[in-house]
Amino acid sequence: MITGLNYIIAMLLITAGIYCLLFKKNLLKLVIGLAVITDGIHLFLISMGYRLGGTVPILSSEVASNLPEFAASAVDPLPQALVLTSIVINICITSLALSLCIYAYRHCGTLDTTKIRRLKE
Repeated sequence: MITGLNYIIAMLLITAGIYCLLFKKNLLKLVIGLAVITDGIHLFLISMGYRLGGTVPILSSEVASNLPEFAASAVDPLPQALVLTSIVINICITSLALSLCIYAYRHCGTLDTTKIRRLKE
């Protein structure tokens, strides 16, 4: 039951992020929308790797004797590793995007994308 709720929340986060990207004109809101999308994707991936009553996927000598049962009950560690890597990449991308917002504000005096486009012409 709880994993179904996780999928719903993940899809809501992704939808809210896409809404921000499509309908907001402020650069900071666009950066926040990107961050919300990636958070929704992270929740989705972690929910896919979750197993109710699952055990930690650490192989020991005691577990090695009963390997098929261990494999059936262990949590998948791959989504956790992918999400951990993605979180680090997301922090770097968000910090770069925010620094570009600062430079755009200093150069153009606004964060509105329509006004920045008009300055180009």
